[in-house]
Amino acid sequence: MSRSDQPTTAEDEESILREYVLDVRIVEERPPDGGSRYRFEAPHHEGITFDEPELAELYADVYFDVNGFQEAGTGDRGVPPEIIQAGQDTLAAYFLTQPGIDENWVASFYGIKNTKVERYASWVRTRAEEVREGASERGME
Repeated sequence: MSRSDQPTTAEDEESILREYVLDVRIVEERPPDGGSRYRFEAPHHEGITFDEPELAELYADVYFDVNGFQEAGTGDRGVPPEIIQAGQDTLAAYFLTQPGIDENWVASFYGIKNTKVERYASWVRTRAEEVREGASERGME
Protein backbone atom coordinates (compact mmCIF):
# COMPACT_ATOMS: atom_id res chain seq x y z
CA MET A 1 0.00 0.00 0.00
CA SER A 2 1.43 3.35 -0.98
CA ARG A 3 -0.57 5.77 1.14
CA SER A 4 -1.25 5.83 4.82
CA ASP A 5 -4.38 7.14 6.49
CA GLN A 6 -2.75 7.29 9.91
CA PRO A 7 -2.81 10.87 11.21
CA THR A 8 0.24 12.54 12.66
CA THR A 9 0.20 12.66 16.45
CA ALA A 10 1.90 15.05 18.81
CA GLU A 11 4.35 12.29 19.77
CA ASP A 12 5.59 11.80 16.19
CA GLU A 13 9.03 13.18 15.42
CA GLU A 14 9.23 15.04 12.15
CA SER A 15 12.02 16.17 9.89
CA ILE A 16 12.14 17.55 6.38
CA LEU A 17 13.20 14.79 4.02
CA ARG A 18 13.19 16.91 0.88
CA GLU A 19 12.49 20.58 0.33
CA TYR A 20 11.56 21.97 -3.08
CA VAL A 21 10.90 25.43 -4.47
CA LEU A 22 7.54 27.15 -3.97
CA ASP A 23 7.10 25.89 -0.39
CA VAL A 24 6.70 22.25 -1.43
CA ARG A 25 8.28 19.62 0.76
CA ILE A 26 8.24 16.05 1.97
CA VAL A 27 8.26 15.58 5.72
CA GLU A 28 9.34 12.34 7.35
CA GLU A 29 7.14 11.36 10.29
CA ARG A 30 8.60 8.92 12.81
CA PRO A 31 6.02 7.64 15.29
CA PRO A 32 7.26 6.35 18.65
CA ASP A 33 6.31 2.78 17.69
CA GLY A 34 8.88 2.76 14.88
CA GLY A 35 8.78 3.00 11.13
CA SER A 36 8.40 6.12 9.05
CA ARG A 37 5.77 7.84 6.93
CA TYR A 38 6.36 10.53 4.35
CA ARG A 39 3.98 13.47 4.06
CA PHE A 40 3.79 15.58 0.90
CA GLU A 41 3.00 19.22 1.65
CA ALA A 42 2.32 22.13 -0.69
CA PRO A 43 0.40 25.40 -0.44
CA HIS A 44 -3.31 24.97 -1.14
CA HIS A 45 -2.91 21.18 -1.21
CA GLU A 46 -4.36 18.76 1.29
CA GLY A 47 -1.38 16.89 2.79
CA ILE A 48 -1.02 13.25 1.82
CA THR A 49 1.12 10.59 3.44
CA PHE A 50 3.00 7.69 1.87
CA ASP A 51 4.66 4.63 3.36
CA GLU A 52 7.66 4.90 1.01
CA PRO A 53 9.79 8.00 0.35
CA GLU A 54 10.14 7.17 -3.35
CA LEU A 55 6.38 7.36 -3.82
CA ALA A 56 6.20 10.70 -2.01
CA GLU A 57 8.96 12.01 -4.30
CA LEU A 58 7.20 10.71 -7.43
CA TYR A 59 3.99 12.37 -6.23
CA ALA A 60 5.95 15.64 -5.86
CA ASP A 61 7.27 15.18 -9.39
CA VAL A 62 3.72 14.74 -10.72
CA TYR A 63 2.71 17.85 -8.77
CA PHE A 64 5.45 19.92 -10.44
CA ASP A 65 4.89 18.32 -13.85
CA VAL A 66 1.34 19.69 -13.96
CA ASN A 67 2.15 22.94 -12.12
CA GLY A 68 0.17 21.85 -9.07
CA PHE A 69 -3.22 20.28 -8.51
CA GLN A 70 -5.84 19.88 -5.83
CA GLU A 71 -6.53 16.35 -4.70
CA ALA A 72 -9.19 17.18 -2.13
CA GLY A 73 -12.40 15.49 -3.22
CA THR A 74 -10.81 13.16 -5.74
CA GLY A 75 -12.32 10.23 -3.90
CA ASP A 76 -15.63 11.59 -5.13
CA ARG A 77 -14.56 12.85 -8.52
CA GLY A 78 -11.63 10.64 -9.56
CA VAL A 79 -8.24 11.79 -10.85
CA PRO A 80 -7.58 15.55 -10.73
CA PRO A 81 -8.31 17.10 -14.15
CA GLU A 82 -4.82 18.64 -14.34
CA ILE A 83 -3.35 15.15 -14.36
CA ILE A 84 -5.78 13.76 -16.94
CA GLN A 85 -5.01 16.68 -19.27
CA ALA A 86 -1.25 16.30 -18.88
CA GLY A 87 -1.07 13.06 -20.83
CA GLN A 88 -0.50 9.35 -20.54
CA ASP A 89 2.94 9.50 -18.94
CA THR A 90 1.82 11.85 -16.15
CA LEU A 91 -1.30 9.79 -15.51
CA ALA A 92 0.80 6.62 -15.36
CA ALA A 93 3.15 8.24 -12.81
CA TYR A 94 0.18 9.44 -10.76
CA PHE A 95 -1.32 5.94 -10.82
CA LEU A 96 1.96 4.60 -9.40
CA THR A 97 1.43 6.74 -6.29
CA GLN A 98 -2.02 5.28 -5.60
CA PRO A 99 -2.71 2.52 -3.05
CA GLY A 100 -2.57 -0.99 -4.46
CA ILE A 101 -1.23 0.08 -7.87
CA ASP A 102 2.20 -0.93 -9.10
CA GLU A 103 4.08 -1.05 -12.41
CA ASN A 104 2.38 -4.32 -13.38
CA TRP A 105 -1.07 -2.77 -12.92
CA VAL A 106 -0.19 0.33 -14.94
CA ALA A 107 1.40 -1.77 -17.70
CA SER A 108 -1.72 -3.92 -17.87
CA PHE A 109 -4.01 -0.86 -17.86
CA TYR A 110 -2.22 0.67 -20.85
CA GLY A 111 -1.32 -2.61 -22.57
CA ILE A 112 2.40 -1.81 -22.47
CA LYS A 113 5.53 -3.33 -20.97
CA ASN A 114 6.84 -2.45 -17.51
CA THR A 115 9.89 -0.82 -19.07
CA LYS A 116 7.64 1.75 -20.75
CA VAL A 117 5.95 2.49 -17.41
CA GLU A 118 9.41 3.12 -15.95
CA ARG A 119 10.19 5.39 -18.90
CA TYR A 120 6.95 7.32 -18.36
CA ALA A 121 7.85 7.91 -14.71
CA SER A 122 11.37 9.02 -15.67
CA TRP A 123 9.95 11.55 -18.17
CA VAL A 124 7.75 13.01 -15.44
CA ARG A 125 10.72 13.22 -13.07
CA THR A 126 12.81 14.97 -15.73
CA ARG A 127 10.11 17.54 -16.53
CA ALA A 128 9.47 18.15 -12.83
CA GLU A 129 13.18 18.81 -12.28
CA GLU A 130 13.16 21.27 -15.19
CA VAL A 131 10.16 23.09 -13.68
CA ARG A 132 11.89 23.30 -10.29
CA GLU A 133 15.14 24.53 -11.85
CA GLY A 134 13.25 27.16 -13.86
CA ALA A 135 11.42 28.37 -10.76
CA SER A 136 14.68 28.54 -8.84
CA GLU A 137 16.41 30.46 -11.63
CA ARG A 138 13.57 33.00 -11.55
CA GLY A 139 14.02 33.44 -7.81
CA MET A 140 10.78 31.67 -6.92
CA GLU A 141 11.91 30.10 -3.68
